[in-house]
Amino acid sequence: MAADPDGGGELRPLAEDGSPAGPGEPVADLIAAIAQRESATAPRWVWPATARLYPRLVRAGVRVARCHDLELVESLLLGHAGRYGEPRSVRAAWARLRGEPVPADPLPPEELSPQASLFDDAAPAEGDDLEQVVAVHADQQRRIAGLDGFALLAAAESAGSLIAAELSHDGLPWSAEEHDALLTDLLGPRPSGGLRPRRLQALADQISAAFGGRAHVNPDSPGQIIKAFASAGLTITSTRAHVLKQLDHPAVPFLLEYKELSRLHTAHGWAWLDTWVSGGRFRPEYVVGGVVSGRWATNGGGALQIPRVLRRAVVADPGWSLVVADAAQLEPRVLAALAGDRAFAAAAAQGDLYAALSDAFGGRPRPVPGGVEGRPPSDKLSARDKAKIALLSAMYGGGTGEAVQLLAILKNRFPAAFDYVESAARAGEQGRLVRSLLGRTCPPPSAGWRELTSTGDDASAGQALRSRGRFTRNFVVQATAADWALALIGSLRRRLTALGSPQLVFFQHDEVIVHTPKELAGQVSEAVHAAADEARRLLFGQTPVVFPMETAVVDCYADAK
Repeated sequence: MAADPDGGGELRPLAEDGSPAGPGEPVADLIAAIAQRESATAPRWVWPATARLYPRLVRAGVRVARCHDLELVESLLLGHAGRYGEPRSVRAAWARLRGEPVPADPLPPEELSPQASLFDDAAPAEGDDLEQVVAVHADQQRRIAGLDGFALLAAAESAGSLIAAELSHDGLPWSAEEHDALLTDLLGPRPSGGLRPRRLQALADQISAAFGGRAHVNPDSPGQIIKAFASAGLTITSTRAHVLKQLDHPAVPFLLEYKELSRLHTAHGWAWLDTWVSGGRFRPEYVVGGVVSGRWATNGGGALQIPRVLRRAVVADPGWSLVVADAAQLEPRVLAALAGDRAFAAAAAQGDLYAALSDAFGGRPRPVPGGVEGRPPSDKLSARDKAKIALLSAMYGGGTGEAVQLLAILKNRFPAAFDYVESAARAGEQGRLVRSLLGRTCPPPSAGWRELTSTGDDASAGQALRSRGRFTRNFVVQATAADWALALIGSLRRRLTALGSPQLVFFQHDEVIVHTPKELAGQVSEAVHAAADEARRLLFGQTPVVFPMETAVVDCYADAK
């Protein structure tokens, strides 16, 4: 489909390979035409960009089952070819096909002029070109056909774009009253005129008094804090919490509390509440693939970092429940499935992976009911804790202290798993590209990195090599985990649609929240587990590795954990 700026457009049927299967059909009302065609045949819609088109449809009450997002898929294909960051619009792809100068991408929807046409969030002012849409899609289908797994990646990324728009529209149930009460309890009444909340001002006064009270010390100024400590005979170069905790000074506890409460007030205070919550819903703007690993980002709102203290404000509607589910130990399980290490995969077939691996580190496997991670003993590390440290060190590149010995044990017992991430690290250090299981590809190193590391005899060069090695080591696991998560929510969306009223209202890397009528909560929980198993089969086939989802049916998000 191609959209005109006046609300009309043109439709054209395509064959599976992208070739035209019929003539173009001009339509005066594009939304109505899409609604009619979706109801009749539920096709896979091929369009330039879901983020520009689909919000308009959702607001009109039209939802589609499937799409192919040309911009997102073009970005994935460019990345696979080592051309990360090149313009990805249909016009840019069309220009590349014809060997013409490639135009820059258009502005994202949030930066378009509010004076633009009624369909301004659906297309640039001059509208889409159907010939370009058809040609770029056919070219993408040709390129995808030669890449194992990439068709699933393109479908999952496109499904994610639909879900992102629906999440923003439907919103996460949010009690403004509860949020205000939490802020008032922690900070005092809402201030006016840009003043500090009462509790923050009291802490600021206590901080100044702790430094002697001869001069006012602004706790929001790192320079003043460093200078105040210097006057007290304590030299620091940073006011980060871990630095302050090392100091023996009466101002420290007040500073730590001030920093924590100030962060809450700045990031999720009353101004945030006014901006992002309306009609009992928090409606963030998600960015699909906003992180190079495939994880999502947001355009403001901080949806991916909801503080634990504010989860009390996420409350289901009367007669409804929240089904909160997250994948247990997702990335280690992904590594087990990727590496094909039989011993490691056998352990990952258990509910608690770390407990199942504990025999390799001097303990017996002691699965925790439901796969919930237990707390380590305060006096020493348990065998389970050692297994966890070793795995995380292998995936994230840790190599100091006891982690070195634990990594050696991991390498000896599970060589295939260890070699998988080591190979990715070596590829990164050599400046090569690494990919997720489905083909999502890491960015190439910069020209500056190549110049710095070309000598190989400088300390900074070695640091740069190790840094990229750590990045690519984790990329292969984290990006595959992101692929799995997209398959999960795509499958879950389809199952929730079949149930009727339940709505997926939150997605964060490996966690989902579904808002559902209470009587359907059990079926929703079953749908979550079925979707996780389908995602496992789609990506990894008959692997023995399991991907358990810990689910809780609650009225308030804070009660889920």
